[in-house]
Amino acid sequence: MKEMSAHSPIDQIEQPSSFAFDAESEAEIATILVKYPPERKASGTLPLLYVAQKQMGRVTGSAWVPRVAMDEIARRLEVAPIRVYEVATFYLMFNTKPIGRYHLQVCTTTSCWLRGSDDVVAACKKATGISAFGQSSADGLFTLTEVECLGGCSNAPILQVDDDFYEDLDGPRTIELIEALRRGDRPKPGPTIDRMGAAPAGGRKTLTDSPADSRSDQG
Repeated sequence: MKEMSAHSPIDQIEQPSSFAFDAESEAEIATILVKYPPERKASGTLPLLYVAQKQMGRVTGSAWVPRVAMDEIARRLEVAPIRVYEVATFYLMFNTKPIGRYHLQVCTTTSCWLRGSDDVVAACKKATGISAFGQSSADGLFTLTEVECLGGCSNAPILQVDDDFYEDLDGPRTIELIEALRRGDRPKPGPTIDRMGAAPAGGRKTLTDSPADSRSDQG
């Protein structure tokens, strides 16, 4: 992630000096580690990083993984801390610096770009006041990140907000989404136009009857 905006309160968040998993996280960890043999518990690095990030978001409003949390994970899994650092810095889903309450992650790769991701990016910047990827808004609510393919090309362009995916966006719908988030409302994830999942926009392009209707006619 690039340097954050100099005018965001996110800049003022410092690395904590200590970290401990809370009761909710400990319950998740118990469920996770039972999946691995004791000699293979290092395989729990990814899910434990995610638990730590969720806890930070739940407790502080900024979902990120401070270094002390990585150290605690390394201690818990009995691995060298560098092994946890390597994983946390490799995967884009882990934030190693503080972020805003809402993490706006815009896909700009081929399918989304062809379908108008530039308009989504422009709308994100307009609605939040952020000028570039990697920055946070002046009110500390939003962080804007450019990401690779989110795997929903049939519903491009896509904006991921935290763990939710909003599809079939354009500029105005993106602004509406961000305004709702600013009010504390989280719209239902999925397509933002009137279609079911990845069905063709505007309805069927080939079949005019459902398979069930066809079977009924034959009977």
